Amino acid sequence: MKPTRAFLLALTLPALAWATTAPAPVATAPAAPAAYRMYASASLTKAQKNSPTPEDFGLFFRTDDGKWKPFGPRVAISGLTVRPGDNSFMLVPSSDGVVRSRDGGKTWRMVTGWEVGDVLSIVYDGVDPQLVYGATAWGPIRSTDGGETWKAALSGLAKPYCQTLVTDPHQRGRVLLGTEDGLYVSTDAAQTWTRIESPATTILRLVRSSVDPRLLLAGTQGRGAWISRDNGVSWSAADPVSATANLYGAALHPHDVSTMAVAGWNVGVRVSTDGGATWADRSAGLPVKNVLVLAFDPDAPSRLWASTFEEGSYFSDDLGRTWQNGGLYGANGTDYIFVPKPRR
Repeated sequence: MKPTRAFLLALTLPALAWATTAPAPVATAPAAPAAYRMYASASLTKAQKNSPTPEDFGLFFRTDDGKWKPFGPRVAISGLTVRPGDNSFMLVPSSDGVVRSRDGGKTWRMVTGWEVGDVLSIVYDGVDPQLVYGATAWGPIRSTDGGETWKAALSGLAKPYCQTLVTDPHQRGRVLLGTEDGLYVSTDAAQTWTRIESPATTILRLVRSSVDPRLLLAGTQGRGAWISRDNGVSWSAADPVSATANLYGAALHPHDVSTMAVAGWNVGVRVSTDGGATWADRSAGLPVKNVLVLAFDPDAPSRLWASTFEEGSYFSDDLGRTWQNGGLYGANGTDYIFVPKPRR
């Protein structure tokens, strides 16, 4: 049986010189400082260690030297969301509910009660930061005070389970939600939902282009990849090779609208450089073809990250033609997050 994300959640020689005279050193420009801090949410299900303080699941951040260090609460976490313009205010979707920090991750507090659990993603409204939306295994939730308090938001849904959602960067209150019954839209800040013509299956990942906000890409359970070019109004199937696959990963290039990628169970990584017209298998070099998370690195736009099931994170600087070990061996990953660093 192919695992759903709910199941997956509950679960990194010198050359010899023969010249008689050493060549003059060549001056090189220093690398530009990273503008983003990279996080990963994961459970190290294949590399767990006995410890009085659990450090093998939750959030991890990548240091400048390529190492991963634990960050935030040590609970089963599926992501990280930062309030637009305020890096100190963080929201974490977790198996226990929504966890909040007001001081950049130094301290944390659960802001939901017993009735909210299995939170799988959180997004801020594209226009109004006081509006925040969450997807959970029990249905969507909404906040009208920036994430401090939450209420259920299920009106209009045929089935409650959902795990992915995106907001409209130009229209307050417009949200697209991926459920186990396909895609739904709300135009009143998640108070009510209307179904969109879309595959009647679980939407596993939904992403919007930062270059062209009208472009969206969805990975589904058993129905492959789907693309919308009109802001989610209509959808069409893409990539016949993975048309029946469980696609957990979907990514759109941060600067090139024609470049995109999907990944999933037993299909590895597939990349398109012509806007989804054709796709190529870019799995050679990965330890397994079970890939759960994909992301383009905004600090290195040619870099594509892939989280393999329990075999670690890998990155490619040539759109998947070759791969390098990126650490986090044994991880069952749920997301990569890139948070802008404060400007100095």
